[in-house]
Amino acid sequence: MHAPPADTAALPPQQSGTPDRAGPQPAGGPPAAGRGGPPPLWMWALVSGLFLAYATLSLRTHERLLSHSFDLAIFEQAVRSYAEGRLPVSEVKGPGFPVLGDHFSPVLALLAPAYLLFPSARTLLVAQAALVAASVLPLALWARRVLGGAAAAVVGLAYGLSWGVANAVGFDFHEWAFAVPLLACSLAALGQDRLRAAALWALPLLLVKEDMGATVAAIGLLIAWRGGPGRRRLGLATAAAGAAWTLLAVLVVLPALNPRGEYFYAGFLGGSDGAGGGFAALLYKATLGLATPGEKAVTLVLLLAPTLFLALRSPLLLVAVPTLLWRGLSDYAPHWGTGYHYSLTAMPVVFAAFVHALERRGTAGAGLHRALAGAAGVCLLLLPGSSLGRLADPDMWRADPRIAAAHRMMARIPDGARVQASDGLVPHLANRTSVSLYGWPAGRPDPEWILVDTQVAPHLRWPLSARDEALALARDRAAGYRTAAREQGFVLLGRTPRTG
Repeated sequence: MHAPPADTAALPPQQSGTPDRAGPQPAGGPPAAGRGGPPPLWMWALVSGLFLAYATLSLRTHERLLSHSFDLAIFEQAVRSYAEGRLPVSEVKGPGFPVLGDHFSPVLALLAPAYLLFPSARTLLVAQAALVAASVLPLALWARRVLGGAAAAVVGLAYGLSWGVANAVGFDFHEWAFAVPLLACSLAALGQDRLRAAALWALPLLLVKEDMGATVAAIGLLIAWRGGPGRRRLGLATAAAGAAWTLLAVLVVLPALNPRGEYFYAGFLGGSDGAGGGFAALLYKATLGLATPGEKAVTLVLLLAPTLFLALRSPLLLVAVPTLLWRGLSDYAPHWGTGYHYSLTAMPVVFAAFVHALERRGTAGAGLHRALAGAAGVCLLLLPGSSLGRLADPDMWRADPRIAAAHRMMARIPDGARVQASDGLVPHLANRTSVSLYGWPAGRPDPEWILVDTQVAPHLRWPLSARDEALALARDRAAGYRTAAREQGFVLLGRTPRTG
């Protein structure tokens, strides 16, 4: 993350917007007939198509045993707790570990009714697909209103297929799925000068995750910046609520609920990042460390590339600064890159800034067409390298006899049993057993059953190496576990009943 460009920070408040009762004028002239009102049929078709693509990717990945204990099983155990009327706990994190002491995400309780009807990890994956797909609507509707139908189609498709969104839906489930539709609605309202709506859409982000308070604060400051005493009061109140909640959650709530009395993830910001310790480390992390190693700079470039860097022309891009800042300051390498889900919440901000920038500069005619064609081209160029590109991989659809074998082995484990299992198997057992990760130090000891995939691909093997796994299985057999079944590289151990 680097500091916002000087020309972006210096942009004046939007002048083309109108009060809450009316929207802004589209670039190049008055509103065209039919641009207002509900989403047209083609927009629903676009959202439905993206939902199907997201759900297919997530469900097929899960079916191929490529989902994970961290994070899908953790979230499923939390949602299962809510569905059973309990505060959320995760056996994967540790015996009876309170999830609200890890990340404060009470929004997950909204999934409990659906989970009661369909108790499976698939429920979370389908819900995530629906939430992310729904975030396309506010951005596309705004683009349609101010730029026209063709622009709305390109913006919706480019955002929906963007690498940050694709990589997130391709990697398990995350609470940030709730954030993206809220962000899209809030930023679309802010860009159209509907400031009260922008604040009301932003405030529920405080229930999504503790870091979202900083994003709410950024939205509030932009509202205050728009001018007028009433707007300033609204914006400053929103910013204060966001900042206060993040501080309260990180300094008080999460440590109080965490068994170790700490906010664990603060440790990611405390290392030296290669610059020694103390003040020198802090200075390095806050300057050169925000763009080095080069992976951080590449991520920033790829975030802006789908908008041809035009997003830099909108102050709405400042809403992404808190997220990009903590990622740049982190010592945890996965935070720096383009993988996993870490760029999901940045994508609606970037594309909202893109729409706003096109509107502000009065782009029309050939200029608008060039910008849209360029944005679509970049997104299509990056698509094969994203998780959605796996849908075109023949291996994604090839039948694997090991999958059927894994389900036969898991079916031998009775409901309610205490289990330790390999990473890719844990999410398939979390709905009906008390399951934790085999080889993870925090796992519940003395399980009734152990199920291990000894032939997992080397790049997916975690947390034990093949050698350490073999040693662990030998120790378990020596401790009294018997081999209950063995098939296609899966080994099921059961504890020998104690007598006397």
